[in-house]
Amino acid sequence: MRWTILGGHGMLGDDLSSVLQQRGHIVRSLSSSDCDVRSPAQLAVRLAGSDVIVNAAAWTAVDLAESRESEAFAVNSLGPYNVARAAMEAGARLVHISTDYVFSGDATVPYEIDSPLNPQSAYGRTKAAGEWAVQSIDGSALIVRTAWLYGAAGDNFIEKMLRSADSGQLRVVTDQVGQPTWTRDLADYIVGLIELKRSGGIYHGTNSGSVSRFDFVHRLMEMLHLTHVNIDPCRSADFVLPAERPGYSVLQHRNGIETMPPWEDALGRYLDER
Repeated sequence: MRWTILGGHGMLGDDLSSVLQQRGHIVRSLSSSDCDVRSPAQLAVRLAGSDVIVNAAAWTAVDLAESRESEAFAVNSLGPYNVARAAMEAGARLVHISTDYVFSGDATVPYEIDSPLNPQSAYGRTKAAGEWAVQSIDGSALIVRTAWLYGAAGDNFIEKMLRSADSGQLRVVTDQVGQPTWTRDLADYIVGLIELKRSGGIYHGTNSGSVSRFDFVHRLMEMLHLTHVNIDPCRSADFVLPAERPGYSVLQHRNGIETMPPWEDALGRYLDER
């Protein structure tokens, strides 16, 4: 099959391209400079001939979105609308990547596929609107919500923690719980959805299990034998940031397909390849 990846040079796009090529698919990876999702004309030209389109293009600057929501909306909301229309015109299946930020983040049990959306940040609002836009255009589209991504092609949370660990001292929040997700596993999951011809709808694509940021970093340091690093617990309120972070970002996987590997297993494999 011929796959086109929008946002193809990011963490997910890079791993998805590798997985697809290994499986014998034809892949075209497009950056925002190659194809602007805000431009229907560009999309019509660049997406023609695709069998599958993955929209991983997004405004992901969570804090900056608070002061520039209209710009984030253009990419995260109008962009998916344009992509969905172009996918329909091309006769291609669409996979749209969404986020845990569409939920309020104050739950105590994992969010279901149909849990009410209640975003608490500008970024979350624009991503929720993007989901609605895709659903309004293309009922066969697959919307994949994910969370806490890390991968080799990006400056992710893990790499930031390891750089900070050089000082021998870290402060990490205990009141943010989620599902660290390796983009390689998410790429396998996405390809599986298409190859198994799953029906359109919303899917939750995260590594299984859950962990707090604090415990995740503690396990990271253990795996790398950096036990000399002192990790001090703190609360989200100790950091003054423009955008509110979800306190609870655990997504339920009851969608009739095999769940992704546990987060700890994924972390170990990522570190082995790092």
